Amino acid sequence: TRRGACARPAERPGSVTPGAMRVIRIDDTCTELPGLPDTLPAQGFVWIGCARSAFEVSAAVLQSRLHQWGCGTLVELHISDLLNPQLPSHFDYTSWYDLLVFRRLAAAQTGNGSTDSSESHAPAAPLDPQAIDTSPVGFVVFDRVLLTVHPDDCAVREFFAQRLLTLPTGGGSGSARIPSGPADLMLRIVNHMVDGYLALRRLLTRQLGTLQHELLGPRSRRVDWHALLDARNTLHQLEDLCEDQRSAVQEWIDALAEWPDEPDAAARRERELLGVRSRDVLEHIERVLGHVRRLESSIESAVQMHFSAVGQRTNDIMRTLTVLTAIFLPLNLVTGIFGMNFDALPLIHNATGFWIALGLMGLLGGGLGAFFWRKRYLGTTRR
Repeated sequence: TRRGACARPAERPGSVTPGAMRVIRIDDTCTELPGLPDTLPAQGFVWIGCARSAFEVSAAVLQSRLHQWGCGTLVELHISDLLNPQLPSHFDYTSWYDLLVFRRLAAAQTGNGSTDSSESHAPAAPLDPQAIDTSPVGFVVFDRVLLTVHPDDCAVREFFAQRLLTLPTGGGSGSARIPSGPADLMLRIVNHMVDGYLALRRLLTRQLGTLQHELLGPRSRRVDWHALLDARNTLHQLEDLCEDQRSAVQEWIDALAEWPDEPDAAARRERELLGVRSRDVLEHIERVLGHVRRLESSIESAVQMHFSAVGQRTNDIMRTLTVLTAIFLPLNLVTGIFGMNFDALPLIHNATGFWIALGLMGLLGGGLGAFFWRKRYLGTTRR
């Protein structure tokens, strides 16, 4: 192993009330324990899933039990990180454990541990910035212990606990689905959380499509700029979140590459599988990040196209008004000439003078209108 085996137990400390803590022993089978065991199993490892409030209460007892197992104790700074509900995704390590903090989607959780924001029945309404609410999940990876700190009533923890406890026992394909170690289980949980972000892409695409339709609709006159600004802020928030996640997973991959070489072929194979699963998680995060950036570019392009369309409509209106003004200017000139206070004007004393002047004015206006129509200065510019 990377850090050495755990030592034999020392004197047993005080008991821990499970409460919001779930302890599962994972070897050939998965068994939930009533509390923290006195010793680690001869094979496999132990997963301790704590709610953040339970971890805060039981931190001292957990420290004592970790020391009893010979796994080393948590650094006080890392305990503060695990208790911080605002901590961004990041990675850190010591010589006896690795620490990964990864933010999961916290809004609209369903029974299977994923968000229901991507369901087909979701309304295509403007994106609410509260729709992407996240909370951190902490992973402390020892050689034979995985300690996870979740938000209270975390659906992800309950989903994986139920999933492990219902895995088929025995050999064959059933046992192949049992996690091979603490790092393997951590990556499975992280990958499950990233899948929630992948599913969120459909909701983002549909809701931003609604905003784009409002921006570019031919009859759109009013645009909800507050909703658009909230959508852009939400995308920026999600982009920052994914960048932190990518950095944390990349640091984990770099640390995994620095682990000492395993002499056993099976252990080397397990290490390779960890690397493959880690790179798969990183690829999923990059897919979400790339999609978010495409949506940001799309909404920026839609805004620019909206202003271009508004400018085009304004130009069409001004062109029509200019042409109408150009048509009526000669007619105003004719009426102005015949309105002068002179007695010897042509057609003034002619009985048909009015009709002759009116016909000339109509002929002039119609000719100018036909000329501008042929030049496509009237009406729309569509061919």
